Amino acid sequence: MIDTPLVTIVTPSYNQARFLEQTMRSVLDQNFPNVEYLVVDGGSTDGSVDLIQKYSKRIKWWVSEKDNGQAEAINKGFARAKGEIIAWINSDDYYMPGAIAEAVKALSDHPKVGMVFGNVRVVDENEKVLNQLAYGDWGLSDLMSFHIIGQPAVFMRRDVLERAGHLDQTYHLLLDHHLWIRLARESGMLYIPALWASAHYHEDCKNLAMASNFGSEAMRIVKWMQSSEQYKTLFQQQSKKIIAGAERLNAFYLLDAKEYSAAFRAYWKAFWLNPATVKPEWYRMVYSFFAPLGLDGLRKRFLQHRRNKLN
Repeated sequence: MIDTPLVTIVTPSYNQARFLEQTMRSVLDQNFPNVEYLVVDGGSTDGSVDLIQKYSKRIKWWVSEKDNGQAEAINKGFARAKGEIIAWINSDDYYMPGAIAEAVKALSDHPKVGMVFGNVRVVDENEKVLNQLAYGDWGLSDLMSFHIIGQPAVFMRRDVLERAGHLDQTYHLLLDHHLWIRLARESGMLYIPALWASAHYHEDCKNLAMASNFGSEAMRIVKWMQSSEQYKTLFQQQSKKIIAGAERLNAFYLLDAKEYSAAFRAYWKAFWLNPATVKPEWYRMVYSFFAPLGLDGLRKRFLQHRRNKLN
């Protein structure tokens, strides 16, 4: 590769020692020659610091101190980043080989694009693949209607990030999506249909542990877009689609949290506002309605359908 810009990767970490070494190795073992790696630990007590020290000679900067959560930790890394290109990888996720080089090439080939994103696979604690997340050629309007991008496979230009601003530390679940919307407004975005990262799905991950709280943050983003001069016009043009997207997102996580009745109500609201929003998840909506009745046969069909759709 002729152009080798500096790439900064930030890892926020807190008590994830069982995954952290894999995360760090996935960064340090990339085939791209110009990577600045920053690790921001929140004061872990589970042996994470020992792992960070093990690789300290290959880490540009690291710290272990109490913070106010993931967004603050990542912002600490952003503030120290020197790279032309920036990304963050959480301490229970990891990059696929060659991901950084592919992202750099995509940004180099498309100079007007401010962020690129690839696909993500979801794995359990034993590396069994649970899901393959593939996205599409999305833009700002898609993000505003809650088309969700897998955060581990996003790479940004630092100058665009600085214009958009760092993470809003009042968000704890959709902090990444809130940032993507702001980045997309500043410049174009590009989807690369390649597998760039894996994300662990385990009992302590936010997607499961805090599933019932995603809806409230989605609605916060809706209100923010509705009241912001920067997004107001586009919001008014597609308000039903946007709110339906927020309700669908809420329903998706409520169902994972086994809050079946609440999930069905959210799906129904989304369907009433914009049926096309719910269509790809019709089987989840049906399941959320019948699940409280304890119909084991339906549950088995739902799970089989989900596996077939995701594989």
